[in-house]
Amino acid sequence: MAGGNQSSVFEFLLWGLSEQPEQQHRLFLVFLWMYLVTVAGNLLIILAIGTDMHLHTPMYFFLANLSCADILFTSTTVPKALVNIQTQNRSISYVECLTQLYFFLTFGDMDIFLLTTMAYDRYVAICHPLHYAMVMSRRCCFILVTACWTLTNLVAMTHTFLIFRLSFCSKKIIPDFFCDLGPLMKVSCSDTQVNELVLLFLGGAVILIPFGLILVSYIRIVSAILRVPSAQGRYKAFSTCGSHLAVVALFFGTVIRAYLFPSSSSSNSIAEDTAAAVMYTVVTPLLNPFIYSLRNKDMQGALGRLLRGKVSFSCGQGL
Repeated sequence: MAGGNQSSVFEFLLWGLSEQPEQQHRLFLVFLWMYLVTVAGNLLIILAIGTDMHLHTPMYFFLANLSCADILFTSTTVPKALVNIQTQNRSISYVECLTQLYFFLTFGDMDIFLLTTMAYDRYVAICHPLHYAMVMSRRCCFILVTACWTLTNLVAMTHTFLIFRLSFCSKKIIPDFFCDLGPLMKVSCSDTQVNELVLLFLGGAVILIPFGLILVSYIRIVSAILRVPSAQGRYKAFSTCGSHLAVVALFFGTVIRAYLFPSSSSSNSIAEDTAAAVMYTVVTPLLNPFIYSLRNKDMQGALGRLLRGKVSFSCGQGL
């Protein structure tokens, strides 16, 4: 059946999070809790940044966009997985599957591009502090975020269109708990060579080029920090990068494992891939608000004022 002719009646079956029936109720409660905490935590970050004038800086502007992308990213996969667990129904329609794939790629790649942009922001702040205000101007920040959204949509549309061209056999089991590129190609009934090449080169570029830019940024940042004469100055400079570096390590580590080193089709390998997918789709968005707020006194102060109701909405002031 050609991809372009497959109707909304056509369905896939999702492998899910576990094959053990006795674990389903526990999994539902755990993932529901993780999803609610993720949405609440990232929403608090966005509100704290938007309502506190002290946080109207490029670094926090990018962090607010990252929190927004994380809410949308986890909302693309987790609610459907929760519905499937609760109803004991693994089905997902062809249209739902491709829609989920498009938004999953969009918001997942947005995380990658935003983390790269944040690394550039830290590089300018530490290595060129005298030029920071000029380089990271309000206009530049909006251009960078717009470029991130544009690039991620182009990449997502490319992959989704290529999947749309494939043929599938109905009731095929997708070896994951959501629709992703690799699992979808595994269940296709047609030749996926073009898709695999595009995933290898375009997908590899989307992951490795930003990762390489982040590494270069931090090599220069560390070099600049080590030249700071005072220990207190070095600690202060390192502390501004610690949260971002922790998120980068967690997110890129699991993404590189999932996409550049995929497993075979055995059940143990599928379980390993599912665990890796849970890490970057659920756990990382869950931890981001905690990572960025635990060691950040400005964020802690803003969150405290927000929770106490002592806020002033002045979004028009911008960066």
